[in-house]
Amino acid sequence: MKSSKVNDPRIIRIELTPLFVPFWELTRQVMDSSEGGLGMAIPAEEAWLGGDFVICKLVAEDENIGLGEAFVWLPETGVSPSQLIDIIQNALSRYVLGESPFNVEQIRHRMEINVSRSEVAKGLIDMACYDLMGRICKRPACDFMGGKTSDKIPLAALIPLMNIDTMVELAKGFYNDSIRTFRFKLGHSIQDDVKIISRMRETLGSDVRIRVDYNQAYTPNNAVRAIKAIEPFGIDFAEQPVRSTDYLGMAYVQKRVNIPLMSHEGCFSLQDIITLTELGAIGVIGINSERPGGITNALRAIAYAEQRGMGVVIHNQTLGIASAMQIHLAAAKHPSLGHATELFGHMMFEDDLILTPIDYSGGTATIPKGPGFGVDLDEEALKKYATSPTVVIESIKRKA
Repeated sequence: MKSSKVNDPRIIRIELTPLFVPFWELTRQVMDSSEGGLGMAIPAEEAWLGGDFVICKLVAEDENIGLGEAFVWLPETGVSPSQLIDIIQNALSRYVLGESPFNVEQIRHRMEINVSRSEVAKGLIDMACYDLMGRICKRPACDFMGGKTSDKIPLAALIPLMNIDTMVELAKGFYNDSIRTFRFKLGHSIQDDVKIISRMRETLGSDVRIRVDYNQAYTPNNAVRAIKAIEPFGIDFAEQPVRSTDYLGMAYVQKRVNIPLMSHEGCFSLQDIITLTELGAIGVIGINSERPGGITNALRAIAYAEQRGMGVVIHNQTLGIASAMQIHLAAAKHPSLGHATELFGHMMFEDDLILTPIDYSGGTATIPKGPGFGVDLDEEALKKYATSPTVVIESIKRKA
């Protein structure tokens, strides 16, 4: 997206704050009673007590501020907040400072050719550019993603892997709140998988949409058996049945089952998406605020999915800034997705770091009103949850 004005305000400062936000007490209790204490079959050893994040502010010379947010969890993203800050401070910032946020394609290109990988860090900068564009123009960010196609986004609910009776009660609660799409965590055993999905279909009926997530629980051979065992229950797609790095294993499974697969832990870049698709390893593309690295790449991924006739799933557990961004993205590309959006951070974390809560009522998310992403950062909450001082990276202001 090229700048439309010669005198568009340039980015003069980047502020990066690492933080940790604990889970709600109820969330921690659910985690404690669930599979491995994590609510999923992923074989991580550390307790999951909350979320590590980096909040980014891009400050323009006209004093407008664009916000970005990155969620990191070492078993999945493989990077820490300090690593994100380091790569931005010592490398990526030089391709951002002094640029107009409207030149987001140029910023992205320069980051790509000068720094390999680091998609989460690049995406954090990219996200904040879109919020800044909206605030400068006093327009919603979705206008820069193709324009709004819907005011409300249908939501999906996440049900962690735990004892089946509790899973059923959680699902019934969401159903009563008008949710009609569910993601069930599976992977303890094939027998238990069948019991869970069978019980859910019996409880929720045939009209609800079901997606499942194995969190890398199975070998390719067992993944084929597990997925075939639940095929009769009408499953939209199955997420990450094998190890994240086993692309050939994903392809082996996809060629032998009728349910489309989606990669999550093993998919961080546009090239990952293309490689998995060309291998015949996935039938659905998953994106969020970190994958495949910001809004610019998310738009490219959605366009690619449209060309291949594939559905797209937006799902994440984020704070208010990234949740608002994903709602804007879903609102702009709603006809192209084909699957309900799943945003669960407001259910998991004790604070979302925004001043006005997002409306998640009636089984939908309402797009926040206002410029950019339509949400404002709670500065007091930022100070409360910060784990170290804000890192400030500056450039000299451009002369008039």
